[in-house]
Amino acid sequence: MAFSSPDDAELLIARIAEGDRDAFSRFYDAFAGTAFGLIRRVLRDPAPSEEVLQDVFWQVWRDAPQYDARRGTPAAWVLMRAKARAIDKLRSIRRRGQTFVMPVNEEIVRRDDGAPTAATTLADRGLVEDALARLPDAQRRVIELAFFEGLTQTEIAARLGEPLGTVKTRARLGLERLRAVLRAEGPSG
Repeated sequence: MAFSSPDDAELLIARIAEGDRDAFSRFYDAFAGTAFGLIRRVLRDPAPSEEVLQDVFWQVWRDAPQYDARRGTPAAWVLMRAKARAIDKLRSIRRRGQTFVMPVNEEIVRRDDGAPTAATTLADRGLVEDALARLPDAQRRVIELAFFEGLTQTEIAARLGEPLGTVKTRARLGLERLRAVLRAEGPSG
């Protein structure tokens, strides 16, 4: 949903502050796609991304009375919450050691506020698959187990019968190689 002016979104926020569910629904429709795209780029996993999106809009509902137009546009207000919540979730995931997650590239997050298209997602998938195919088998296996099966490093070590330190080294080296290949062959490379 496009607004004819930023004031339209601000009016929705004012109505949300009064408990207007219809205004909230319209606001959600207008900003959820952009917020979800940002959250997905940070977390790279749909399940926690959906959870964070729900948290963001719960916070919008709850904090609408505190919205101050002098501090930013409605879009900036929502995206700031989305980014902060996504980074908090990423840190939480990292602390629990549940997955390998590449560091957030703040420049990409700032440059691109739109959700990825199906074409870019397919192109990205192809680049990642090609990059994975170039890794040594041992490194590729560790990364696949982490990303595609969601195993922790400890679980991977147990499954492969390898020492934990070996698994950690393979993961680190594999991720470094993936980054290098993707930088060299990415759309801007």
